Amino acid sequence: MALPLTLVILSGLIGLIWISRHVEISRERRNGFILRDTYQRSTGETPAPFISVVVAAKDEQDNIAACVESMLAQDYPHVELIVANDRSSDRTAEIVAEIAARDSRVTLVNIDHLPEGWGGKNHAMQHAIARARGEWLCLIDADCVQTSTRTLTVAMAHAQDTASDLLSLLPVLEMKGFWENAIQPVCGGLMMIWFKPDKVNDPRRRNAYANGAFMLMRRSTYEAVGTHEAVRSQVNEDMHFAALVKSGGHKLRVARNEGLYTVRMYSSLRQILRGWTRIFYGTFGTARRLVLSLVVLLVVSMSPYFAAAAGFLLAALGGEHAGLWRALGWVGAATVAIQVSVIFRFLKLLYGRPVFCLSYIIGCFVTMLALIAALGKLRKGAKLVWRNTSYTTGTTNR
Repeated sequence: MALPLTLVILSGLIGLIWISRHVEISRERRNGFILRDTYQRSTGETPAPFISVVVAAKDEQDNIAACVESMLAQDYPHVELIVANDRSSDRTAEIVAEIAARDSRVTLVNIDHLPEGWGGKNHAMQHAIARARGEWLCLIDADCVQTSTRTLTVAMAHAQDTASDLLSLLPVLEMKGFWENAIQPVCGGLMMIWFKPDKVNDPRRRNAYANGAFMLMRRSTYEAVGTHEAVRSQVNEDMHFAALVKSGGHKLRVARNEGLYTVRMYSSLRQILRGWTRIFYGTFGTARRLVLSLVVLLVVSMSPYFAAAAGFLLAALGGEHAGLWRALGWVGAATVAIQVSVIFRFLKLLYGRPVFCLSYIIGCFVTMLALIAALGKLRKGAKLVWRNTSYTTGTTNR
C-alpha cells in the first residue's frame, strides 16, 4: 500500500506545481512589462546618443539582407551599422557590400582568420566594434529582423528611463515547422526557470541573463567589463556579458518585446538539437545545472504521463491495491490536463501557436536529448562544432 499511496501523493504535489504555473502566468499577464513601439519616454526629451549597431555574420546569405535593411529602416536619427563578415564562404560579404554602396551608414568589415583561443563570433565582434563610433553599442544577430521602425528609438528610451547600462530585449521567435513549434518553447521555458526576468532585473540578486539577439550597451560599460576580450572563448558570450555587467555594479535589464523584432533561430530538427545543445552547454555550463534541468523535465513535465498510464494499467490488472492504482491514474491524468492548459496559455504569452500544447511531451523529450548532449560536451577534450568551426569545449567555457 505504501508505494501506490506515495505515488498518488507525489503526483498530486506535481499537479499543485502546475497549478502554481497558472498563477505565475496570470501574474505575468497582469504585471509583466512588454516593450512595444508605442513606448514613450517618461522623463522628458533628451538628446538621442549615437548608436553603433554591430552584427557578426558567418554564411548568412539567406538572412543578412533582411537584417541590415530592417535596421536601416529605423527612425532613430543617429545610427551606423557595422557588419563583420566572419570568414563566410557564401555571398554574405557581397550582399552587405551592395547595401553599403548605396547607404553610407553601413560599414563592412571582413574577417579572414580566427586566432587560437577565440570564438568566431567574439573575434568578429571585437574587430567590428573597434571601428564603431557610437556612445552606445547595439549588438544583434544576423537572423534578426526588425518588425518595427521604432525598435531602436523605444529601446534607447527605455534604457534611459531605467538608467540601464545593458538592456537586452528578448526576441519573439518565428516558428514555422512542427519541430520549431514543438521544441523551441520548451527550451525557452526551461531557460526562464533559471533566469526569470524579475530576478535578473533586481540589482540585489545575482541572477544575470541577456540574449545576444539584441543587447543595447553603453560603450563605457562594454569597455569597463573588458570588451569581447573578456569573453573571447565563451560559447554564449551574451550570458557572460550579463554576469560581468551585473557583478561589476552596472545596471542590467531584460524586457520582453511585442512587435519590435523577430528571430527564426532554427528551421530543422538537426539544427534545433545542435543549437540548443550549444546554448545549454554555454549557458548552464555545469553538470549540476544540466542534471537538475533534466530532473525537472523528467519529474515535473513527463512523470504525469507515466503516472496516468501506469495507474490505469495496474488498476486494470486488479489486486488488493487496485483502487489506489486507479486513483494514481486519475491524478496523473488530471495533472496532464492541467499541464496542457498551462502550456496553452504559455504559448499565447510567447506569441506561439497554442495548439502545440498537445505536443509538449515531444518537446520535453527532444529538450532532454539536447541537455544530455550538452552534458557530453563537459567531457575533457569534447568537441563542439558551430558555424563550421570546431571548438574544444574545455577551452570555450568556464
